[in-house]
Amino acid sequence: MSSFETIVPALAQALEKRGYATLTPVQKAVLGPELGEADALVSAQTGSGKTVAFGLAVAPTLLGGAQRFAAAGAPLGLVVAPTRELALQVRRELEWLYELTGAGIASCVGGMDMRTERRALERGAHIVVGTPGRLRDHITRGALDMSALKAVVLDEADEMLDLGFREDLEFILDAAPAERRTLMFSATVPRSIATLAQGYQRDAVRITAGGEEKQHLDIEYRALSVAPADRENAIINVLRYYEAANAMVFCNTRAAVNHLTARFNNRNFSVVALSGELSQNERSHALQAMRDGRARVCIATDVAARGIDLPNLELVIHADLPTNPETLLHRSGRTGRAGRKGVSALIVPGNARRRTERLLANAGLAATWASPPSADEVLRRDDERILADPSFGEPVKDEERDFAAALLERHGAELVAAAFVRLCRGSRSAPEDLIDVAPFALSKEKFARREEAPSRRDDFGDSVWFSLSVGRRQNAEPRWLIPMLCRTAGMSKREIGAIKMQPEETFVQIAADWADRFVAATGPDRKLQGSIAVRRIDGTPDLSRAGHQPPKPEKKPHRGKGIHGAPQNKFEKRAPSQGDQRPAGAFEQKPWAKKPGKPKFETTGAPKPKKAKKRKS
Repeated sequence: MSSFETIVPALAQALEKRGYATLTPVQKAVLGPELGEADALVSAQTGSGKTVAFGLAVAPTLLGGAQRFAAAGAPLGLVVAPTRELALQVRRELEWLYELTGAGIASCVGGMDMRTERRALERGAHIVVGTPGRLRDHITRGALDMSALKAVVLDEADEMLDLGFREDLEFILDAAPAERRTLMFSATVPRSIATLAQGYQRDAVRITAGGEEKQHLDIEYRALSVAPADRENAIINVLRYYEAANAMVFCNTRAAVNHLTARFNNRNFSVVALSGELSQNERSHALQAMRDGRARVCIATDVAARGIDLPNLELVIHADLPTNPETLLHRSGRTGRAGRKGVSALIVPGNARRRTERLLANAGLAATWASPPSADEVLRRDDERILADPSFGEPVKDEERDFAAALLERHGAELVAAAFVRLCRGSRSAPEDLIDVAPFALSKEKFARREEAPSRRDDFGDSVWFSLSVGRRQNAEPRWLIPMLCRTAGMSKREIGAIKMQPEETFVQIAADWADRFVAATGPDRKLQGSIAVRRIDGTPDLSRAGHQPPKPEKKPHRGKGIHGAPQNKFEKRAPSQGDQRPAGAFEQKPWAKKPGKPKFETTGAPKPKKAKKRKS
């Protein structure tokens, strides 16, 4: 093919065998005549084909004009990646790309057995792929011979610096021969990357891969606004609605990953977790389960999922909102790769809409605002999938014909069809009934005004009052009472009116059309969380009698306080000054405050002057 003319023939055959018809922009850029054998600083997003790009770029340097490698000895090429998963993924990509060259490729990553890696290095390898810390260990122990290196590639260089690997990278680059080629690939080029490039590259060619935005044109961004108590239920409905071959759910913490993994396992989802607390073996098994179809949902933190490429990843869900635009782009970039379509769904609690809009604007993305799929929408989507099942397009086989006729004769067509529907639906997790949120047809201005409007409860409308058997003495607070009430009855904050706290009980105002549902949700014992008794009140509660406590006698004022709790001068006047309306007794000189012979100030009503603080030299 014409687009492969400048590629080493063995690699061009590997690309054709892999099904490549055209090259991505970054792959074309590194093959340009202006690069040649020079160093390069390449700006390219993950998912743009940069692993194949730097494999193509360094091939002429490593092979030296030959078609195949000679016997393996000291490494000729070194690739440094920020995480174990990305390093192993790079190794897999280079293995098929260099298959016809006879290249030996070894990996050195944290979490693997160092003795096994050392033996592989002693046998010889043409290319070594590893993480900064483990590579430095092997260099320090003398297991990794850097003397024959012709090319060093830093993959995701910006991420390695963010993770604190600058010292390790400098150590590795200092150990490499001075005449080697150095290629740096980075999603962005901040000052730290520019400084590193200036110190370790010679006349580097700056390449900005065109078409980086195209990666995100294949991704449909959806911002789904939910009630805070419905966040996890919304994720369940999104997973059920799309039924993606592979889906990834991103959380900000390990604890959130563990929680969602347990919740989704209980809901019959085939799910795996990916976080920093897992061993390398566990993380490898989790990714392999996603690749071979044993698991369909991966719940991960950002660092653990850095650079991961899952071939059939169709859906990304942001369970926790990303902290910055770069993280949003990185997460979403796991889908919509190599021309495939994908969906990136942000789960947005009602109070986080403005922050999400700023996040999307800073990332240069446009998202469709909507409600998450309801239970009815999920079930309708299930019905559509059943009707479109390819099994209906296949002819009846001879071995099936007799039994199909027996089923129809015994149960009838309608009952057989109903049983088939029940079997299909029973194999899937039931969708969740979500709390209704405000309609999204509102413009941004109206939404902003509604958010900024002060909360008023005097016009709450028809309501019913309830008494809860917890009060201030039990540390009851609205911030945990309101979510508990919403979870119990499936309502939102809009259905809760005033909350009046008493020492031993709390009165809560519930919208009238939700009162019966709230009572039914409390069960026959009329209790919340097993111990909080609920009692319906006729009319408005009498706060003068409910939980009334006799007032405690007032404490005597502190000797350093005035009559109204205001600070009192140590030396007070014996009589009020003109115009002063305080009682005369308030100006009497206190016997204990008098120090004869040392008047501090005149009794003119002026406050005691403060001493000027000495300024330090």
